[in-house]
Order: sequence, then structure tokens, then C-alpha cells
Amino acid sequence: MLLVGTEAPDNPVAIALKNYRNIKTYQVTLRSKSHNTLEEIRYFYKSTCIRMEFIRPFPGVVLTYDPAKKEVRLRPFSFADHVVTFSPDSEIIQSSAGHKINESDIGSLLGIAARLQSNGKTYITGEESLSGRQTVMMEITGNGDFNIRGIHRYDLWLDKTTYLPLKIVAYDQHGRVIEEVLMDDLETDLDLPDSLFHL
Repeated sequence: MLLVGTEAPDNPVAIALKNYRNIKTYQVTLRSKSHNTLEEIRYFYKSTCIRMEFIRPFPGVVLTYDPAKKEVRLRPFSFADHVVTFSPDSEIIQSSAGHKINESDIGSLLGIAARLQSNGKTYITGEESLSGRQTVMMEITGNGDFNIRGIHRYDLWLDKTTYLPLKIVAYDQHGRVIEEVLMDDLETDLDLPDSLFHL
């Protein structure tokens, strides 16, 4: 089946964005591979507030993002109360793939997919079970050399029930993998306390 970046009901990205806008909170374990770097992060989201707890490569490090103050707070050691404040634009706290914390949520990922889709082609490539969940597999490729932040193609695995992404592989225009992200244990609409997002 071929889609061309429309808002048609059979467009899984459009359905995913619509469902995501109704989500107030979620938590997920992110496992990311990029530039020979492995990252594993416990990720919490509540109304654009973000908390990231690093499992590797920096175990014990915690980051929080406050959109009202537009600041990131970093606690480098789990055994100490020392906290450092950064701008979300600081390169020091960007991921190995260059992601900023304020652009790290599922909505930002889906936004890039939608923009790529509106300037490219989308194929439904099949279905697959991933971590016990049934998924719809998609390939979105930009027209010509079109890319967004170097991303020319996305392969997506969307949960067949919610259409939220459970896995994504990003490629440049030469077909090289930029990043692969697995989203494990995704849970939505949890009762997450406000205090979780403050250091």
C-alpha cells in the first residue's frame, strides 16, 4: 500500500499524531544506537516536562526539562545533591545523535516523520511482533535529496493498537544508519507526580 503524506484515515502517522495529542503522560525505556554509541535511558513525560534517568553510558545521571523556565537541570551523581543548570540548546547535554532534550519526545519524532512524509513517499511494509506487541511497519523516504536534520528515510514500527512508535531506524540520503531507537515498556496516561520533574 502506498501513501503520499496525506491526512487520510489510513495514514498511520496521522493516526499516531492524533492519538499522541490526547496523551498527558508516558514513560518508556529508550535503547538507542548511534555513531557506535549505545544509550539506555528511562524516560518520563508529563505535559512537555521531561525526566531522563540514564542507565548507560552514564549510570545515575538524571536530566529534567522545565518548559516554563526553558531550562535543563542535571544531577551528575546519584549519591549527591549537586545540580547544574543548562539551556536546552547546550551541546553538552545533546544525545550522540544530536537530539535536544526539548525535542526528544514521541511527538517530536512523529512530527519529523510527518514532514518527511509530506515531501516523500510512504510504504506500509508489513506487520511484526515486537516485544510482545503487534506492529505496523512503515518506510518513509524523502523525495530526491530531501532530508530533515540529515534524515532522508525513516523505518517505523508502530503499535497496531495505539499507532505510537515502538522502534525507529533513521537513515541519511546515502542509506547509512544515523540512529536506531527501541522503545520498550511504553506506558501512557500514568499518574506521574510533578515532583518527579524537579531536581
